[in-house]
Amino acid sequence: MLPTVTQAFQHRFATEPILLIQAPGRINLIGEHTDYNDGFVLPAAVNKYLYFAFGTTSESSLAVHSINYDEYLRFDLAPGGTNQADSPWGKYLLTAVRVLQEKGYEVQPFNATFGGDIPLGAGMSSSAALCCGFIYGLSELFNLKIPRKEIALLAQATEHRIGIQCGLMDQYAVLFGRANQVLFLDCESLEYQHFPLALGDYTLVLINSMIKHELAAESGYNDRRASCERVVTVIQRDHPEVKTLRHVTLEQLTAHQNTLSAEDYRRAHYVLRENQRVQDTVQALQRGDVPQVGKLIFASHADMRDEYQITTPELDALVDLAHQQAGVLGARMMGGGFGGCTINLMKKEQRATTVTNIVQPYHQKYDLEPEVYELALSDGVRRVSEETTNP
Repeated sequence: MLPTVTQAFQHRFATEPILLIQAPGRINLIGEHTDYNDGFVLPAAVNKYLYFAFGTTSESSLAVHSINYDEYLRFDLAPGGTNQADSPWGKYLLTAVRVLQEKGYEVQPFNATFGGDIPLGAGMSSSAALCCGFIYGLSELFNLKIPRKEIALLAQATEHRIGIQCGLMDQYAVLFGRANQVLFLDCESLEYQHFPLALGDYTLVLINSMIKHELAAESGYNDRRASCERVVTVIQRDHPEVKTLRHVTLEQLTAHQNTLSAEDYRRAHYVLRENQRVQDTVQALQRGDVPQVGKLIFASHADMRDEYQITTPELDALVDLAHQQAGVLGARMMGGGFGGCTINLMKKEQRATTVTNIVQPYHQKYDLEPEVYELALSDGVRRVSEETTNP
């Protein structure tokens, strides 16, 4: 895609770009909906990317061309401008520019083209790649010297203004990813550590249900966050030190069960269990216990299905089919929910047969042709050249 993006920039703007940026998608081994509860997550950047080509211009406005959408938008940079963007990607980029301006960063007129191969709606955080790659690119283009941590917060603020009350897992994975390593992130302190993902004879394979998820306000994502906040409000009455579900113990939650709705209790119970599973998974990986990692992954899906209720029949079917395969240690829905991919921990030497045994009956039942992704763990957002080779 990098040569394609570069050539599209040259064709559109009749000049060479002066800056090329690569922004990865991400996977999450375990830990869904724990980030906005100040919990733990275990993501990694992967070798599916958005590429951006940037250049300056003598025009008084900015212009952006999306290759994947085949759309072209021009925005007035004046802070009081009344720009409107009909396309989803345009809303993100226009909002990101406004967030930067409000934080005191001076954005000059520029031209940009972007495109990539991160599957849309697959739960691989194409929106975080879009926002983080775009903001990082502007920082590099105009020498704004924005630290990566600040870029993560700016990208999160962009998502919040769009209407998605996300945490910081996606942004940190996209910005701080490291090739061949996972990122163990404490979402309260924002401290993190990298360590190699050593799976021995096993590998990770994503299977796309082809049910696109949309983490808009009406999707149920924000509703889950509101449930968590209601539980915290109730428990705070007796335990004022509690700020988020990160600080709630299972005993405290159980003691307040009768004062919570059944739905809110189930959702909070999931978050507490999932947060513990992340920590248990890290310990299992560090001692080389890959089968235990698989058990934790299966347990994560079961609770997402039964307690947090963010799966779909199609995702459940993919996990059930994976559970039937001797070569699979674990499988679960990955991402915010309501569609997207499953992440599957399967034996390398049985991969082809295992994938066929999952995909074929799924296709027969739902008349959907799943896409299968074999991934390598990648570095985070960075400058690249046309000679760059993906890991």
